[in-house]
Amino acid sequence: MPSDTLDRQLTQLEACRYRFTRGEASLVAKLLNRLDAARFRDTASLIRFHETLLFLRAFPHSPSVVRITERILNRFHKKVDALRHAGADLDDFDTFEYSGLAGTQMEDTLSFDVANWLVKRMPGKVEIAWDNYEPGRQLGNTGPRFAPLLEDDACVEADTPWRQWLEAASGKKNARVAWLIERFEKLPMAPTEKAELYESLRVPLRWSLENSAVTRTRNWKRAPSVFYHSDADGTPLISRSQVSLAAELARRPPKLTKLSRKQGAEVMDLIREVMLVRYRELYGTTLGDPVSVGRADVGRGVSIYLWNLPPDRRLPLRAYVAGLTLKNGVPINYIEAIGLCEWMEVGFNTFYTFRGGEAGWIYAQVLRSLCHMMGTTCVSVYPYQLGHDNDEAIESGAFWFYRKLGFRPGRAELQKLAEHEEAKIAADSRYRTPVRTLKRLAAGHAFYELPGSEVGAWDRFSTRNIGLRVNQRMGRDFAGDAGRMRAHSRRALEQILEVKTSAWARPDQSAFDNFAVVLAGVRDLEAWTREEKEGLLGVIRAKAKTDEMLYLHLTQRHGRLREALLSVGS
Repeated sequence: MPSDTLDRQLTQLEACRYRFTRGEASLVAKLLNRLDAARFRDTASLIRFHETLLFLRAFPHSPSVVRITERILNRFHKKVDALRHAGADLDDFDTFEYSGLAGTQMEDTLSFDVANWLVKRMPGKVEIAWDNYEPGRQLGNTGPRFAPLLEDDACVEADTPWRQWLEAASGKKNARVAWLIERFEKLPMAPTEKAELYESLRVPLRWSLENSAVTRTRNWKRAPSVFYHSDADGTPLISRSQVSLAAELARRPPKLTKLSRKQGAEVMDLIREVMLVRYRELYGTTLGDPVSVGRADVGRGVSIYLWNLPPDRRLPLRAYVAGLTLKNGVPINYIEAIGLCEWMEVGFNTFYTFRGGEAGWIYAQVLRSLCHMMGTTCVSVYPYQLGHDNDEAIESGAFWFYRKLGFRPGRAELQKLAEHEEAKIAADSRYRTPVRTLKRLAAGHAFYELPGSEVGAWDRFSTRNIGLRVNQRMGRDFAGDAGRMRAHSRRALEQILEVKTSAWARPDQSAFDNFAVVLAGVRDLEAWTREEKEGLLGVIRAKAKTDEMLYLHLTQRHGRLREALLSVGS
C-alpha cells in the first residue's frame, strides 16, 4: 500500500475512534482489515495503528470491532518483527508513551520487589544489561555476602570482572539474574532492608517481551460483558463538559466487592504488568496487599479496583489506597490516594492512548468510590499532577481538567490568576493559556470540598511540614540522633496515655513511635480528656490492623487529634 494511502486510512481510522453514527462500525471494521493487510514501512505509522487498536478495543463500536482488534493485536508482534527484519530504527518503540509493544525489548533499573516479581513472571527472559552497567564499589561491598573471596579481587583490583564472578557463582549463565535476586531474598533482613541493599546496586535489567500477555499490546482481560458505544443505543462517549462532579458525588456510592486473596493476587500481577511496560512504578502498585483488593463496577464497561498496603509497608501517618481502572477489560489508568482524617490527596493518570475516552466521567466514578471507601470530604490534587515539574501534564492541560470539574487553587494568588485566565477564555474562544502560565497555575495544590467540609481547612497542610518540624526538633534537641528522640518521645507518650508498649508487636510499636515524635510538639496533650486519650490509643493501634481504612475512619472521628495534626502540619 502506498504511504500516502496508508497515512490517509490511518487518519480516517483515528477519527472513527470518536464517531458513533450509524454505519460507523462497519467502516471501522473495513479499515481495520485493510490496515491489517498493509505493509508498514516505518515505526511512526505502526505506533499510530497500535494505539488506535487499543482505543477501539477499550471503546468498541460493535462485537465485530472487538473480534477484529483482538485478532490483530494477538498477532501484532509479527508486524514489529517485519520492521526489524527490514532494518527499520526501532528506537521509537522504547519511549515513555509507546513502550511495551509485543515483539520489543525493554530495559530499566527496577526496585527489588518488582525485579523479584519480574524474574519469576518471565523466567529465562530477563538479563543484566552489562553493556550499560559497571557496578564498581557497590557490588564490591555487597557481593561478598554471596560470592566467597570476592573482596580479594574487588577491594584491591581496578579491573574486577563482575560478570564473570556472577556467572561463576550462579552456575548457569542464563540464571545469574534470578540467582542474584534469590540471594537477596534469602538474606536474614527485613523486606525494606533487602530492598535498600539491592537497589543500592542500581542493576539495569533487560527483558524481551516477545508475544507475551504482559505487553501493552495483549494486556487486556476478557470482560464478562462488553459495553458498546453507538448512537443507536444513545451511548457515544461522555465528554468532560457533560460531567457534573457535584452531581456524581451526590449519587449513591458504588458497591465495593471484596475479592478473594487469589483474585487479589491476580490484580496485583496485573497492575505490576501494566506499570512495568510503561516504565512506571508507584509505591502502592508495587507493594499492594492482595488481601485488601476490592472492585467497583460502575457501568459503561468500567471496573475500578482499589487496595491498601500491607501493615509492614504502610506510611507513618497517612493511609494509602492505590487502584487501577479497566474499560471493557483494558487497563486505561492508575490511581493513588493518600488520606488523613477527612482530607485526601489523589493522583489519577489516564494512559496516553485513552485520553480522549471519557476521562472526566471515569474520574468522577473513581472519586465516588474513593470518597465512600475513605470517608473523604476534602479532595486535594498535588502540584505534580497539575503540571509542576511534569511536562506531560502541562501538555495535556491537566490544570483545566480539574478546574472545569470544580477544583480551586489553594493559594489566593493562584485562584486570582485562574479567574483572570477564565475571563480571557470567556472573551476569546480562540485563546489558549500559555505554557508559562500553566506552570504558574500548577505551583500549588488544588482542592474540591464536598458539602459539609470545612472549606480551606487543609489549604496550608502538608505531612512534609510535619516531618520537617520533627526533624528540626531532632537536630535542635537531640543532636540529630533519631534513636534518642524516638526513645524520649515514646516514654513521654507512654506516660501520658498510661500504657507500656514493650510487649507490643513490631508494627504497633512503630505506629506508636511515629505518633509519639509528632505529638511531642503538641503542648496541651496532657490536658486531653481520658476519652480523647483512649481514642488516640485506638487510632494508633488501628494503624497496623488488617484494614487500614479503620485507622483512617478513626482519625475522622477524633476532633482533637485532627486539630493537632492540622496545627503541626500547616
